[in-house]
Amino acid sequence: MITTATVLVAGATGDLGRRIVRELLRHDTLVRVLTRPGTGTAHGMFHEVAYTDRAGLASALSGVDTVISAVSGARPVIVDAQRALLAAAVAAGVARFIPSDYSADYRRITPGSNRNFELRRELAADLDAAPIRVTSVLNGAFADMLTGQAPMILFKRHRVLFWSSPDQILDFTTKDDVARIVALAALDAKAPRVVEIAGDRVTARSIAGTMTELTKTPFSLQWAGTTGTLAAMSRIGRYLSKDKDQAFPAWQGMQYFVSMFNGEAELQHINNDRYGPHDWTSVRDVLDVHLKETTDGH
Repeated sequence: MITTATVLVAGATGDLGRRIVRELLRHDTLVRVLTRPGTGTAHGMFHEVAYTDRAGLASALSGVDTVISAVSGARPVIVDAQRALLAAAVAAGVARFIPSDYSADYRRITPGSNRNFELRRELAADLDAAPIRVTSVLNGAFADMLTGQAPMILFKRHRVLFWSSPDQILDFTTKDDVARIVALAALDAKAPRVVEIAGDRVTARSIAGTMTELTKTPFSLQWAGTTGTLAAMSRIGRYLSKDKDQAFPAWQGMQYFVSMFNGEAELQHINNDRYGPHDWTSVRDVLDVHLKETTDGH
């Protein structure tokens, strides 16, 4: 049941956070935005508060029905800041909390194999123990990353990389589709503990076929090693890394591919129809737009 609510969004100035706010404003919803000191936006719907400021958090959360966290970072943010936000939400009597998960399924991954997933799993233990209703949105990887951050498609070399198997199912959802579901889940008093969505489910093999169709140029599969080899490379990269608190270093990207290509992070209970029919943006759609923009740019 969709109801009018006061929703606070933490991390609303980030890429995904802005999209979530935009989706919330499509509904009869009162939106508050929590920003960190120094942003210069503490007015109206904006509340500029440090996560270490208990009194400030309590004031910002007063009268809020649901907290949506869209913060991004490593341990100081995903665990420490969200723990403070959770404690403040409980103290303020907030009914529901949506943590900054927005990922593949981190619940079944092997310990030590994916730092960012393990941070989410660590926080989940606190969330499950807190006297507040929690809903996590799991969406696989962001489909938008296929054209930039995730170097799986070698556009100029006409190759699609894979590890271990080219037929492993990979879950992808665009940030816009994720934001839509997060907003609807925030207004859904009966939302379950976990909402799983996938805008598209593809394989390295099917991506190669899609790229071949879209470009009229053969794209072939390129074996990049096993997931075990990639995991070893990520461990070396992490060991040599100078900034341990960087949110998305190259070695973390390797860990994400390990979790996806070994099947541990594959979504198992997708429910794309929970909030009614919707035209989900497919991987093909994302690649088609990217190729047209790239061609126009040249």
